[in-house]
Amino acid sequence: MTDSKETKQIKQIDHAIPQALLDHVIATYKKPADLIGENGLLKQLTKAVIEAALNAEMAEHLGHDRHGAVGNSSGNVRNGHSAKTITGEFGEVEIAVPRDREARFAPQLIGKHQRRFPGMDERILSLYARGMSTREIAAHLQEMFGAEVSPALISAITDTVADEVRAWQSRPLDRLYPIIYLDCLMVKTREAGHSANRAIYLAIGVNTDGLKEVLGLWTAPTEGAKFWLSVVTDLKNRGVADILIACVDGLKGFPEAIEAVFPRAEVQLCLVHLVRHSLNFVSWKQRKEVAADLRTIYTAATVDEAAVALEKFAATWDAQYPQIAKSWRNNWARIIPFFAYAPEIRKVIYTTNAIESVNFSLRKLIKTRGAFPTDEAAIKLLYLGLRNIAKRWTMPIHNWKQAMSQLMIRFDKQFNPA
Repeated sequence: MTDSKETKQIKQIDHAIPQALLDHVIATYKKPADLIGENGLLKQLTKAVIEAALNAEMAEHLGHDRHGAVGNSSGNVRNGHSAKTITGEFGEVEIAVPRDREARFAPQLIGKHQRRFPGMDERILSLYARGMSTREIAAHLQEMFGAEVSPALISAITDTVADEVRAWQSRPLDRLYPIIYLDCLMVKTREAGHSANRAIYLAIGVNTDGLKEVLGLWTAPTEGAKFWLSVVTDLKNRGVADILIACVDGLKGFPEAIEAVFPRAEVQLCLVHLVRHSLNFVSWKQRKEVAADLRTIYTAATVDEAAVALEKFAATWDAQYPQIAKSWRNNWARIIPFFAYAPEIRKVIYTTNAIESVNFSLRKLIKTRGAFPTDEAAIKLLYLGLRNIAKRWTMPIHNWKQAMSQLMIRFDKQFNPA
């Protein structure tokens, strides 16, 4: 019988650490604190292993072992040690860092100015990206690992992603995105001692492989078509030559802003936004009934059937809510593009659910934050949150192969530019 994966892993570990050594190390073990306590074996082993590794690095640097013959032409030798306290998941450990006489030794495991063990910064960023405040992270690290890390230091660690954000925001994009979803969410920032709303513009593209990709984040005082024009211009400047379908909300002037930059793009109003807007006029008691009647419009088999359903809706509800049918008629040209596609892929096109689910996750991050001190602080948190969300985007969106086949026929010139 072949060994299981777990058995093989155990054998590998046993081979890497001789049993005799393990027996020696745990010879004095009686209770958990002896192993994982403040002065337990784990912390002692961590200190011993780190110091042994640093001494090995020094031997490599100098070309000779401790007390060995000098192995370098300059005559450089060891020059004692300096004490350093490092913080990690094991808490705080004081280590002795070897020095050389010419002060040329640059440790790789624990760098000259490094005070945190590798992996600690990544853990802090991970906690921050899940919505924990700097004070909450400090308390968590103290409680879990006995590590004292100040909120100011945690803030400084999270600030290190600023360069990463700038590089990400200006990175080149694909030439073609068959579908993009554009939406906006609001956050609060502090300005001159007062809290003010700020609009965070978000663009998600679906590439030709059907994979979602966050294209960028932008901030402005309010949501408006003029700023959306600058957003889509930025996309074009970063290499996007064509967009086939842009799914947007009902903001006035939004479609025109997109078409000014991408004149061949087909603009589809998000029906989720449109239905939500329509129901704002309706009493709570009648919302389910009105929503069901609206559904007969956008689930119709053809444009003609949808037009008949709209007239039927108007005949039923215009007496009470005349604004709804009027709004649908006024936006009809932007509502119906999805009818050109097979029913199984229409949902991919007519709803910004892809971006709405992202916004839902982002709102969970910011809801306990109150007001951000700056726009940069808001972007930093949202970027880290998006980085986590994007890790789950490993599969093409539903029915993508069918959608792509139809898009290639309908938009032949964009797929095959002359």
